[in-house]
Amino acid sequence: MTTVTTQPPTALTIAGSDSGGGAGIQADLHTFAAHAVHGTSVVTSVTAQNTLGVTDVHPVPPETVSAQLDAVLSDFDVRAVKTGLLPDETILSIVAERAEAGDLPELVVDPVLVAASGDKLFTGDFGAYLERLSPHTIVFTPNIHEAQALLGGEITGLDDMREAARALARYGSQAVLVKGGHGKDPEKATDVLWTQGQILELSAPRVDTPNTHGTGCTLASAIAARIAHGHPVAQAVGGAKRYLTEALTAAASWRLGAGPGPVHHHHGRKSTVL
Repeated sequence: MTTVTTQPPTALTIAGSDSGGGAGIQADLHTFAAHAVHGTSVVTSVTAQNTLGVTDVHPVPPETVSAQLDAVLSDFDVRAVKTGLLPDETILSIVAERAEAGDLPELVVDPVLVAASGDKLFTGDFGAYLERLSPHTIVFTPNIHEAQALLGGEITGLDDMREAARALARYGSQAVLVKGGHGKDPEKATDVLWTQGQILELSAPRVDTPNTHGTGCTLASAIAARIAHGHPVAQAVGGAKRYLTEALTAAASWRLGAGPGPVHHHHGRKSTVL
């Protein structure tokens, strides 16, 4: 018997590590694998964290970040790139320069700015994300709190989310997804997507689960994985949201750690794309 295998597309995650395995590089690689994508990685920061929180963050030296980028981009046909934690403006600038040079195709930017505890994870000027990365980004994926930090002001409902998506799109990203997981609607989570001059709303039932660690990382990397497979942006975002909802549901009964645990990245599908 002959086994026929299909070569997977390659995607790249540029992000921090999570020693608890639920977010960051670890979540991204799980998500890539679940989407039949070969995952490559550039580690920007080593964190000490678990389900209870982050206790230490150690940025990787800038020259090592550059070396990792050189190693991956010189050898792999990268079809899509996702960024997560970029700990400071120096490392953000390294990534932005590669994006400006056209080295980071189909760039999905998840602006990891502040931890759930309120501690800053990005130590630079938040505006650097908008000025340096947005013009080279295919999808920009802030949650409500991140959108507030980037724009100032308060986001209290769907009208504010729509206006935030439009405002962020003015900085050049081809699409902006303002995520509504932190919204106040108890029945559903609604994300607002600005793309091609239009506003789309994507809603899913809110899943009753404590296990929400790494949801932002997972959603952004699922978008990148689907784009690596050639999906257009709106289709990639919609499919990624369905994938995340299923991953939340599948892990609802898990108790991995004493705090909010991870989602089930491999929730019973041979391929999440087909």
